[in-house]
Amino acid sequence: MTREELTEQIFRKKTFLCVGLDTDIKKIPQHLLHWDDPIFEFNKAIIDATADYCVAYKPNIAFYECDGVKGWISLEKTIRYLKKYYPDHLIIADAKRGDIGNTSAMYARCFFGEMDVDALTVAPYMGEDSVTPFLSYESKWVILLALTSNKGSHDFQFTTDNEGQRLFEKVIKTSQQWGNADNMMYVVGATQGRMFEDIRKVAPDHFLLVPGIGAQGGSLEEVCQYGMTDDCGLLVNSSRAIIYANSGTDFYVTAGENACLLSCEMGKMLNKYSRMKDDPSYCYI
Repeated sequence: MTREELTEQIFRKKTFLCVGLDTDIKKIPQHLLHWDDPIFEFNKAIIDATADYCVAYKPNIAFYECDGVKGWISLEKTIRYLKKYYPDHLIIADAKRGDIGNTSAMYARCFFGEMDVDALTVAPYMGEDSVTPFLSYESKWVILLALTSNKGSHDFQFTTDNEGQRLFEKVIKTSQQWGNADNMMYVVGATQGRMFEDIRKVAPDHFLLVPGIGAQGGSLEEVCQYGMTDDCGLLVNSSRAIIYANSGTDFYVTAGENACLLSCEMGKMLNKYSRMKDDPSYCYI
C-alpha cells in the first residue's frame, strides 16, 4: 500500500484507527475454545466487526509465536483472510525485528516475501545495515521504534549526547538517510503527549504509528493536536480496549461498537486538525 492509497483510505473512511490483534488464548471468550482454531475464529469475528471503522490491523507477533506452530498457522490464516476480504486495509506485523544484515534479510523475506504483510516494526539500534534489508521491498513499510509508550522508554531513549540531542531524535534524523516518508514510519507512544511537537520538528512528514490510546491512557486529542499533519500522518492503534471489551458470546458486537466510537472521535480530529479536509480530491460522502 502506497502513502497515497493509505491517505485516501483515511479521508474516505474518516478514521486513522489501527486495530491491534494481540490475541491471547487465555483471554478470548471461552466458547471459542471448542473451535479447531480459536485464535483465528476470534480474529475473524473482530475483523468483520471492526473493518468499517479502521484502516489497518496490527497482529502482535509475540502473541502467535508463543503457541509455536499452531500460533503461526493462526497468524497466516488471519493474514490470508484480511488480504482476501479486506484488501484495502494495511497489515502491520508488529514483530520488532532487527539484527545484522543477513539475518535482517531473512526476517524481511519472511514477513514481506512469504507472509506478504504491508508493514513491519523494526528495532533500529543495530544501525543502518540492520534496517536497509527491509527497505529493499517495493511498496512495503518499515516502522522504526522511535519513542515508545512504556515506562522504560526513559531508561535510554531520552539519553542526550554532547550536543544535547536525545537518542530518539538521533534515531529519527539518522534513519531518514536510509528511507523516506513513502516507505518509513516511526513508532511514537501516545503517552508521550506534547513530545509529538519535538517529533514533528525532526520528522515533519512521516507517518507515525501510535500505540497507547485506551488501556495505556494516552490522549487522542494531544496526539492529534501536536502530531497530525496535513494528510493526517497518524495511525493510532487500539488493542485491548476493543478486542477484550466483552468476554461474552457477543464479544464482537462490543468490539465493533468501541471501534465505531473511537473512529467517530478520529473523524472529529481530522476535521479539527488536518487541512487536507479542504482538498476537493479528498471530499468523500
